[in-house]
Amino acid sequence: MESEEQEVEKLITYNEIHRLRSEGFSNSSIARKLKISRNRVIEYGKMTPEEFYLFAISLQTRSKKLDPYREEILEWIKEHPDLTGAQVFDWLEDKLNVSSVTEGTVRNYVNDIREAYHLPKVFSERDFSAVPELPMGLQIQVDFGQIRLPTTDGTYKRLYFIGFVLAHSRYKYVEWLDRPFKSHDLIRMHENAFRHFGGMSIEIVYDQDRLLAVSENAGDLIMTTEFTKYQQTRKFKVYLCRKSDPESKGKIEQVVKYVKNNFAKNRTFDNLIDWQNSCMRWLKRTGNYKVHHNTKKKTR
Repeated sequence: MESEEQEVEKLITYNEIHRLRSEGFSNSSIARKLKISRNRVIEYGKMTPEEFYLFAISLQTRSKKLDPYREEILEWIKEHPDLTGAQVFDWLEDKLNVSSVTEGTVRNYVNDIREAYHLPKVFSERDFSAVPELPMGLQIQVDFGQIRLPTTDGTYKRLYFIGFVLAHSRYKYVEWLDRPFKSHDLIRMHENAFRHFGGMSIEIVYDQDRLLAVSENAGDLIMTTEFTKYQQTRKFKVYLCRKSDPESKGKIEQVVKYVKNNFAKNRTFDNLIDWQNSCMRWLKRTGNYKVHHNTKKKTR
């Protein structure tokens, strides 16, 4: 239910949107200027004054499905200014067992809260590139990531992860360590990924700069004798590419960003077992469940 102050603010926003539109500003420019979502600019921009009046009246008595969780969502946004609607959608199911709402409903609700409490979103730069499709079973792409996170004991800890993705379906597997990787970790995690995928691809793509690093001590991996023997025993082809080569490994680079920005960011680390279990639940709930924006299909 809207307060009188919120109603007035919406009216001011409505008038500002139409004023700026009449001056030739684009929807994106207006959104940045007023610190609101672009969707809200488009929505209000389509309304006549009469339609907006009826809309405002309806808000006075209309309750929303997420109202019972408003305080929790508000606290999340206050604590993490860069929190996305997609993360709130995921957290509602993960933390509060809310599974009866759509991501669009959550996104709109988050936008409403941001506007009502003057909590503009802090944006982080993200870049994406289209990558050619590959046949089923041909290729798995592999890459590594790390992130520094707050812990439950009030300190910070650096976590390391390896991500695998089936190049055709975008089906993912992720495994974490609380220390830099070594070759025996790499072998074990490959086997875990093959079990997760239900098989092994013909070739596996790696970042040449990481696998041929000078030292393991920095958290990078060497193509050691141990791993070479494993690869020859398993008989998969190794394809090495250069860093930031979207034609060769763009899919896994997007997975690494997705794991950092959707799963790991704004979480608090307690112990490795719980963290890995949370990540596997995230993969099942979100990472491997949502419709992919390029293929328009669920990954599995």
